[in-house]
Amino acid sequence: MTTPLNLVADIGGTNTRVALADGKAVRQDSIRRYANADFPSLEPVLQRYLAEEAIARVEGACVAAAGPVRDGVAVMTNLAWTIDAAQLTRATGAAHTAILNDLQAQGHALGHIAPQFLRPLIAGPQQSGAAMLVVGVGTGMNAAPVHNTAWGRVVAASECGHIAMPVRNETDFRLMKFIEGHGPHAHGFAGVEDILAGRGLERLHAFVTHEAGTMEELGAAQIMQALGAGDPLARQTAALYVRLLGNELGNLALIHLPFGGLYLIGGVARAMVPYMAEMGLTEAFRDKGRFGDFMKDFAVFAVEDDYAALTGCAAFLTNAAAA
Repeated sequence: MTTPLNLVADIGGTNTRVALADGKAVRQDSIRRYANADFPSLEPVLQRYLAEEAIARVEGACVAAAGPVRDGVAVMTNLAWTIDAAQLTRATGAAHTAILNDLQAQGHALGHIAPQFLRPLIAGPQQSGAAMLVVGVGTGMNAAPVHNTAWGRVVAASECGHIAMPVRNETDFRLMKFIEGHGPHAHGFAGVEDILAGRGLERLHAFVTHEAGTMEELGAAQIMQALGAGDPLARQTAALYVRLLGNELGNLALIHLPFGGLYLIGGVARAMVPYMAEMGLTEAFRDKGRFGDFMKDFAVFAVEDDYAALTGCAAFLTNAAAA
């Protein structure tokens, strides 16, 4: 029995990555990147890719989209594309198609990522077969619980980036009131995404400098550059960020009980990884009063595989075919 040749794609707001997969194994040398601005929709991207690879059709096609997927249709959040199964079939000739949210694809990749791409952040046991949690912190913030069942893996959708930010002390309360009204995107509510995503880091720095009496508006890249240079206010911003991230990861751990581990993805999270240990991520994660010892039952990792979503798409197709 031959392994089916599948096409997988990871569609971001700026670029689309496309690759071929033999079952669950993505062909690393087949990965190509395309600028979305050069195409009116996904269909011509996939058509060009197959033409460049000199392949007429594939058995299956699965894409991960940075946007909500409802009834098998993806609407991109930061791109004027709508993606459905008919497009995938026309572009690839695939008999089997699937469209996943990008965070769901990351959830399906767990268990198929090489160990060298998993950086331990918080030590703890990992229970085989237990629930896991993927947490994305980049342009936005969200999390998806991952459950292995007798009927296959289930990666549930959520919008937990829009729940209220954690408030642990007086500083957090002042921050909450500041976020509610600061900047052109203020909407009277301080959500988790408003403090932990890329724009959230910018809001935290504005708050820290406001508290210091030297209000300053910087972009996320500028803040990270200042942090690398040892700027005191940038370090204070980073320490606040890490504490709030740890607090919220702890909240999510108690909600979902991911004894198989929590897995951080996203550009903002990865940029902060070098500072997390010294700035107290573990302590903030376990800051749950009488449940502090219970929090030692969870391990946290940073996923450093840029192609994990492609792997997740390949695993999803293969598992769906076997079901």
